[in-house]
Amino acid sequence: MRIAVAAVALLVATFAHAQSTVRVIVPYAAGGPTDVIARIVAQKLGESLGQTFVVENVPGAGGNTGIARAAKMPADGRTLAVVSTGFIVNPHLYAGGVPYDPVRDFAPVSLVAASPNVLTVNPNVPARTVQELIALVKSNPGKYSYAQPATGSTPHLNGELMKLAYGLDMAMVPYNGAAPAVMSTVGGHTPIAFTALPPAIAAIRDGRLRALAVLSTTRVAALPDVPSAVEAGIAGHEGDTLTAMVVPAGTPKAVIERFYAHTRKIVALPEMKEKLESLGFVPVASTPEEFAERIRTESAKWARVIREASIRIE
Repeated sequence: MRIAVAAVALLVATFAHAQSTVRVIVPYAAGGPTDVIARIVAQKLGESLGQTFVVENVPGAGGNTGIARAAKMPADGRTLAVVSTGFIVNPHLYAGGVPYDPVRDFAPVSLVAASPNVLTVNPNVPARTVQELIALVKSNPGKYSYAQPATGSTPHLNGELMKLAYGLDMAMVPYNGAAPAVMSTVGGHTPIAFTALPPAIAAIRDGRLRALAVLSTTRVAALPDVPSAVEAGIAGHEGDTLTAMVVPAGTPKAVIERFYAHTRKIVALPEMKEKLESLGFVPVASTPEEFAERIRTESAKWARVIREASIRIE
């Protein structure tokens, strides 16, 4: 009798979990790449798992507000956070610290997709390769500037990394978003730009910007003729805008593995791959362990750049 009661209780608990609503916290406003990918994955997870996944946008403080909210949620398998690279970078960037710890307060589920940053120039800039651009800037100290979309973003950090690595005297011009940074460079106000790939693709394809390198180890399908960082001779300058999933620390491992297993299947779907590539992203679907390692390596890399370039948000 006890065995039968226990079995029924287990079935009831399993059914209740399957029917529970999962909150998907996106720490940015609706409409951006992180939100778009989160909504696609949430819909597919709902279909695959037979649960309801509700996206909740909690923007503010460069993502810190929403991430902090996710950190405080119960570790019961009913909260997912879809985060970008700021999740890893912000703890090193904000002078007063951030209200969460990316390692202590969260458990990684999967790195879903990555979009490499891209180095572009106005077509009037007399440089057709990264090496020519480095030589041009070095021979004209103080003459050239670069646009970047947000202080502390990986495009900004890529620009500062290049300045540090090659001793470039190149002014940084911050913008409130990638679109104005791209348009500034299209207009020639800032001859160089470091941005994420998606907002620059259209201008590159129609010739309003010249892409010198995608800052990745390999070329990307969206711009097959543009060399990678390795091919451009600047290995080590790779920089991505990441989209990943985490859960509050303490979430049962079985739940994490369940989310990951279904996410892996979703990301492998041809229509999902096509959608991600149209946004300028490369499908990844790393294991929780692989994503944990990526968090460690990204944190160490960008912490050094932030420290050496004296970048701080007060």
